[in-house]
Amino acid sequence: MKKPILAPSLLASDFTKLGAAIQKIEEVENAFVHIDVMDGSFVPQISFGQPIVQAIRPLTKRIFDVHLMIDNPQAHFKSFVDSGADYLTFHYENTIHHHRLIQEIRDLGAKPGISIVPSTPVSVLEEILPLVDLVLVMSVNPGFGGQKLIPSCLNKVKNLKKTRQKSSYSYIISIDGGVNSETLPSVLEAGADLVVSGSSFFSGDLPWGKA
Repeated sequence: MKKPILAPSLLASDFTKLGAAIQKIEEVENAFVHIDVMDGSFVPQISFGQPIVQAIRPLTKRIFDVHLMIDNPQAHFKSFVDSGADYLTFHYENTIHHHRLIQEIRDLGAKPGISIVPSTPVSVLEEILPLVDLVLVMSVNPGFGGQKLIPSCLNKVKNLKKTRQKSSYSYIISIDGGVNSETLPSVLEAGADLVVSGSSFFSGDLPWGKA
């Protein structure tokens, strides 16, 4: 089985030392840099935006996995691609014209992703799965770090893997929320390709080389 890729989330890093956080991520082979963009509307907290993405882009050649937890992502996606996003993921729940946004992201040279919150079933993605490069399963309610993984969300990962195999799709299956040394085995068993970890990674609870 191919080893999953780790995507440490900068949301859990020391914001005054983002360069050091990226250096720590670079110690992990093939790791992505996961960037959570929050607007205080779609989710309770506010994190960082395009200027930060642009500022840290020169610090690493690692893939920037940008997760837009914002309202009206169609108004902002281009600026995030221009700032350096490689994968750009938006939420199913706050977008109407999914097909259009996916194509617009791809036309700019980035890889489009779709995300769902814990209360959203995988079934709503049926028409979208052939079109995206990444599906992000939120295994906590988005907006805060350090939450406990909701076990039922692992079934979504399993279902996405079965659908991908059955239909010969090529999307990456990502999971975000509550991944630590205790929950990691079940996450990997479910079939995640990309594992987002914030608090556990930067606290040292999830040293990937020992996972």
